Amino acid sequence: MISRYVFAMFVSVAIASASQVLLKKSTLNTYDRAVKEYLNPYVISGYGLLFLSMLLTVYAYSGMDYKRGPVMESLGNVMVLILGYFVFGERINTRKMAGIACIMAGIVVFHL
Repeated sequence: MISRYVFAMFVSVAIASASQVLLKKSTLNTYDRAVKEYLNPYVISGYGLLFLSMLLTVYAYSGMDYKRGPVMESLGNVMVLILGYFVFGERINTRKMAGIACIMAGIVVFHL
């Protein structure tokens, strides 16, 4: 059974991945003033989600082994790749798949 701390870490990683997508979406727009580049709904939401992710990560580390955190954080790379494919239509090439395979293999080896 998955503990609530591991679940909190997984949710934290998912939220951080979503915030990266929002921040990237912001960079695709052009703004007439420099201040709007930093004060627009995408950026404010993205950083708000990062703050929420940080709070969840702190909570998760309060009840789980520290060595598990970075392993779970690496799932963020996988999530960002998948979100990039669906949100931005980014291509997933052989090199990206090889990188994801290495990440997933590392997670599996860690948990053996």
